[in-house]
Amino acid sequence: MKVNRLICLWFLLAMPSVAETVRLYVTNSGDTTVDVVDPLARKVVQVIEGIPKPHGIAFSPDGKRVYVSSETDRVLDVVDQPSGKITKKIVLSGLPHNIAITKDGGRVLVCIKSDPGVLDVVDTVSLERVKSIPMKGGLHNVYVTPDGKYAVVGSPPAHILTVVDLQTEQPAWEIKFDTAIHPIAIETSSNGSTSRLFVQLGYFHGFVVVDFATHKQVARVDLPAEPKGFEAEALPEGASHGIGINPDGKTLWVNSASTRCVFVYSLPDLKLLGHVPTGLQPDWLSFSPDGNMVYVSNTEEGTISIISRDDMKEVARIPVGHKPRRTAALLLP
Repeated sequence: MKVNRLICLWFLLAMPSVAETVRLYVTNSGDTTVDVVDPLARKVVQVIEGIPKPHGIAFSPDGKRVYVSSETDRVLDVVDQPSGKITKKIVLSGLPHNIAITKDGGRVLVCIKSDPGVLDVVDTVSLERVKSIPMKGGLHNVYVTPDGKYAVVGSPPAHILTVVDLQTEQPAWEIKFDTAIHPIAIETSSNGSTSRLFVQLGYFHGFVVVDFATHKQVARVDLPAEPKGFEAEALPEGASHGIGINPDGKTLWVNSASTRCVFVYSLPDLKLLGHVPTGLQPDWLSFSPDGNMVYVSNTEEGTISIISRDDMKEVARIPVGHKPRRTAALLLP
């Protein structure tokens, strides 16, 4: 009897674990749709309709809601995740760009690009805009630090990066650059606090490194000029747009529209590990929840590149809607 129990235990431990179900959401900025992609089946499995010029996307912590900003309607759309149906349109204070959700899921932060530029705060219980935090220029991208304490916001026209204290909902500090601020990646230290910011800038084929504690720029990294042959495909301002740290914290991935690839750097030493070719005009990147896959939106091609982190190779390229930009992966509840 004891032997049989041991055999049964061994059999259960040896069985492969059930694969987790992931969906990749893609905002098609030149359309009125958000595509939902099954990365394993490598195809679009759902289309959310009725959101003209969708921009930013975020999920509730339980995965049951999808939040999408609409530039045309100037609203935050609330979408029921299973059905893909819009349940509410929350009027915003101006033209929205990217969004983020606080760690507790209680607030959605919405960048308002139109002057004078504010960070709208939407309460996820009442589903109403409850505050607009004044900024020094129109906003493009917003991120919540992994410890949940701060929001990091970039203003392209003002060339200012602002860090907002999410407890007081007031700016804590800022740093000014010489050109427009584009996407940002946030690095955490071993104790969970924020250590560095990696900031992409307009008209710069690379990124700058900001020390979070001292609020100072400490390095400037130029992306390689190779491979060549695609310079004409990208506008100078968007030479590099899309940057992120893999969930394992070991690598930094940086889009290059000028060379049509993604460059990979090791962390924390920022040693160049190589590059992965993508489609035309890589504009945004995100990761699978386990970090094994990297998703890159190829805006001018209308596709999504799926890249294996370990092999550093593109394993699939999936057709989606018109001008895909923001992507975000959701582990289904």
